[in-house]
Amino acid sequence: MDHYDSQQTNDYMQPEEDWDRDLLLDPAWEKQQRKTFTAWCNSHLRKAGTQIENIEEDFRDGLKLMLLLEVISGERLAKPERGKMRVHKISNVNKALDFIASKGVKLVSIGAEEIVDGNVKMTLGMIWTIILRFAIQDISVEETSAKEGLLLWCQRKTAPYKNVNIQNFHISWKDGLGFCALIHRHRPELIDYGKLRKDDPLTNLNTAFDVAEKYLDIPKMLDAEDIVGTARPDEKAIMTYVSSFYHAFSGAQKAETAANRICKVLAVNQENEQLMEDYEKLASDLLEWIRRTIPWLENRAPENTMQAMQQKLEDFRDYRRLHKPPKVQEKCQLEINFNTLQTKLRLSNRPAFMPSEGRMVSDINNAWGCLEQAEKGYEEWLLNEIRRLERLDHLAEKFRQKASIHEAWTDGKEAMLRQKDYETATLSEIKALLKKHEAFESDLAAHQDRVEQIAAIAQELNELDYYDSPSVNARCQKICDQWDNLGALTQKRREALERTEKLLETIDQLYLEYAKRAAPFNNWMEGAMEDLQDTFIVHTIEEIQVRQLVPRRDQALTEEHARQQHNERLRKQFGAQANVIGPWIQTKMEEIGRISIEMHGTLEDQLSHLRQYEKSIVNYKPKIDQLECDHQLIQEALIFDNKHTNYTMEHIRVGWEQLLTTIARTINEVENQILTRDAKGISQEQMNEFRASFNHFDRDHSGTLGPEEFKACLISLGYDIGNDPQKKTGIMDTDDFRACLISMGYNMGEAEFARIMSIVDPNRLGVVTFQAFIDFMSRETADTDTADQVMASFKILAGDKNYITVDELRRELPPDQAEYCIARMAPYNGPDGVPGALDYMSFSTALYGESDL
Repeated sequence: MDHYDSQQTNDYMQPEEDWDRDLLLDPAWEKQQRKTFTAWCNSHLRKAGTQIENIEEDFRDGLKLMLLLEVISGERLAKPERGKMRVHKISNVNKALDFIASKGVKLVSIGAEEIVDGNVKMTLGMIWTIILRFAIQDISVEETSAKEGLLLWCQRKTAPYKNVNIQNFHISWKDGLGFCALIHRHRPELIDYGKLRKDDPLTNLNTAFDVAEKYLDIPKMLDAEDIVGTARPDEKAIMTYVSSFYHAFSGAQKAETAANRICKVLAVNQENEQLMEDYEKLASDLLEWIRRTIPWLENRAPENTMQAMQQKLEDFRDYRRLHKPPKVQEKCQLEINFNTLQTKLRLSNRPAFMPSEGRMVSDINNAWGCLEQAEKGYEEWLLNEIRRLERLDHLAEKFRQKASIHEAWTDGKEAMLRQKDYETATLSEIKALLKKHEAFESDLAAHQDRVEQIAAIAQELNELDYYDSPSVNARCQKICDQWDNLGALTQKRREALERTEKLLETIDQLYLEYAKRAAPFNNWMEGAMEDLQDTFIVHTIEEIQVRQLVPRRDQALTEEHARQQHNERLRKQFGAQANVIGPWIQTKMEEIGRISIEMHGTLEDQLSHLRQYEKSIVNYKPKIDQLECDHQLIQEALIFDNKHTNYTMEHIRVGWEQLLTTIARTINEVENQILTRDAKGISQEQMNEFRASFNHFDRDHSGTLGPEEFKACLISLGYDIGNDPQKKTGIMDTDDFRACLISMGYNMGEAEFARIMSIVDPNRLGVVTFQAFIDFMSRETADTDTADQVMASFKILAGDKNYITVDELRRELPPDQAEYCIARMAPYNGPDGVPGALDYMSFSTALYGESDL
């Protein structure tokens, strides 16, 4: 096997072993290569009006070699030396070799002296290098290149021909049917393929070669006898011949290929733009809803009645059960759409999407945090307000009861105290009045506590901002003023009674003698006085009232006991369910965390498993709804504590929302991983390796890596970040890990790492997700379109012009994509333009974010 391939061909050909410079070519192969390479060179040299006869002789002076390179490259080489001396020939050949080297080809063991000396092996090796570089290297079919791409093209084109099986570039072509099939596939009118026989290779080969030379402008590069008479035809000769067929037929396909590439790129851009518009609208709507909702949640204007506050609580319950859950789903969907969009942009070699000012995911998260903070404060305020109003209602009723009892007791007391009945009373009557007055004073002193209680209740109502405080204060003030007046009247009446008693006692002394003589009359008077005194005792009526209140109090206590029993049943009912649902949610969250980390089987298996898991979670929703109903009963019963559970309804709501969001995000991550895998050709083994490395450094099982964890993970996979000799470490905080990295020889420039972080964490959240991680790790494996490739495709459609017309776009592209281009392409301002010319170059650049579209 000959070994004069260039180092450059290693990218698209299997590398060959070092070879002996003196090793001779197989004679049959040398003959085939001479003929094929000579014909190939002449197919290009004839464009310059010349040709070669002897490949090792005619290139010795370097002149035709330089001319050949100019023809196939379309470039001018350095001016050749026209002298006949050896030094001039070597100079010319060196100029040719230098030009080949300038195209990225490293020539191995091929020197100018050997070409000048007519070394056939070196000359053939040099021509093969030129053929590889200018005729084969750029062949690409479905993410393959060069030899593999050419072979795949042959296989695709001959696939409909059952008696053709192209597996290589030697024996697969011996029967000639492969050549004939290629011609028939593209120009069926040139060959009657049905008349060809597999057992007649000479006829087949000659038919193909003759037709190719006559109709396809492909010179005859091999003799049919040379191929048939060789056990294994020369691979390089066959590849060269076949490449001529490829280039002959590829010209007609260039426009179609260019249009397909442009359509593909435009479809990606249109889809991405739609996703961006959807994100912007959803983000705008969500932020607007948050903006409207927060003031409502921050409104702390209290209501005056329990009924009004309970309506507020009902409105809040509707918000949490009906209005907020769809917004939670929208927020989750927004994040999913954003991550999917960023994945698609990375996969299509587009810059990361930067939402409008204030609509970043972080902005929405911040706004959502403010919403939940306001929400939490609002619910606490509602419950405190209901407690306050409940207390106020109780105090107000207590105030009214005590005030009414006191006012009923004081009714008529002022009139009684203002009476001057003592002016006409006898001494015994005065004494009876004094005793009655003393009883009233005792009763008055006993009522002092009630008045103080009334004042204290009024004070507490004021401190609790009771809405009807003015009327309470007025009533309390009236009671206090009346109480002070009663005190003054009581003292005044006592003084009057005591004066009258003293006066009557003096008079009584005067009548003492008379009284002794009037004993019977006195006895009667005393009896009368006793009877009169009995009529002034009022305790029996109050005692009757008390006896009536006792059964009423018993009934109230019975009712309250029944209410508390009902409340306790509600507490137990809620607690029993909450104690099941709360741990269930926590368990599911942990299970999802494990699923997202372990990820067994293929991605499709994982996706199917996660969707089944999601379905089982959604089916649990009725139990959440039942718990909401129980919670509503608890709130309506004004129950504010529950010793039977540590879970509140808000705990359950938040946990449920997080559970739904987490499973949706996990499903989206797997979907994006499938997108990445399919776009970048990542094998399941590679994906497993990436996952294992990621999980190893995700020590808190959060599903994300911090910057330092990410850096360590990259290094564990052998990724060399940066080339800063001044910074060998700067990786982790531990000296052990730093020493380990140094011993491994890794360089980690901070600037380079910052650049990488900007790729994997475009929103500057300080964490790296697994999706961003695999995007980065596989970034070099994708054969993505570039702005230059799209520009070149437009150039083909434009007929090699620097601009394109509206008619050309509408002729070559589907209607919607043609109009997409027309609407976005700027007018062409070049000197060679025509009216209505459009600038496809700036448009192509803008598609990839390198300028404004």
